[in-house]
Amino acid sequence: MPSSPPQPRRTVAVILLDRTVALAGHARRAIGGLGASSRRTRVLLAASLVVLVATTASVTLVLRTPERLAPVALDPPPDVALPTDAATGGSDPQARPAASSPAATRRTTTSAGPPVGAAAPPATAPSARTPSAAAEPSTSAALRAAFAIEEPALLSYGADVTISNAGRTRVTSWTLVITLPRESLEVSSVTGARATRAGATWTFVPDETTAEVAAGSSVQVTFRVSGAPISSTPTACTIDGAACTGLPD
Repeated sequence: MPSSPPQPRRTVAVILLDRTVALAGHARRAIGGLGASSRRTRVLLAASLVVLVATTASVTLVLRTPERLAPVALDPPPDVALPTDAATGGSDPQARPAASSPAATRRTTTSAGPPVGAAAPPATAPSARTPSAAAEPSTSAALRAAFAIEEPALLSYGADVTISNAGRTRVTSWTLVITLPRESLEVSSVTGARATRAGATWTFVPDETTAEVAAGSSVQVTFRVSGAPISSTPTACTIDGAACTGLPD
């Protein structure tokens, strides 16, 4: 006995459509059975039937064409490279190159040297150092000092020291050092210098009148020593470390 051919499988859309048609038939018969007094009820049932049929048709259309609900494929962003088929197990060895962004393809301008054949700018010669118009004053020129006794008395005497500049540059500072034979001897009435004491040694530095000794000129320092000239004359005298002349033997 030959077997009956297999029945085609009913889809969800077909089943839903059949049920809607059956329900619409029942609703139509119910509307036809209502009297004229129930006009409002008939209108409501008719509207409900229309809505039901429209909804069913929309659902059926969607179920029959599900590809319309598939998400839309979007292109990858410009700077992202698509994965190659080798990484996903595909057979195509070629990979789609990544799209370059406008910022990456923008050509930057770099500064270059002068064009070929152009004359090079002239080199700036270093400025020569010009000597100073006026020579700086010297503080260690060849100064000389000459000691002399002036106005001797019984218990004191006057001293005169002449400081001369034999060099070719002016001097703006000097130091005169005189050592007396005893610490008890005093120095007073100093002119042309300021004196300080350390025991029997007296140091003289110039004041505002003798600070500068021009080349070929001299200045004088005078003072008085409390003591007899025969036993109180200096035992040493120097000007900037050079010995003075004129000391008694």
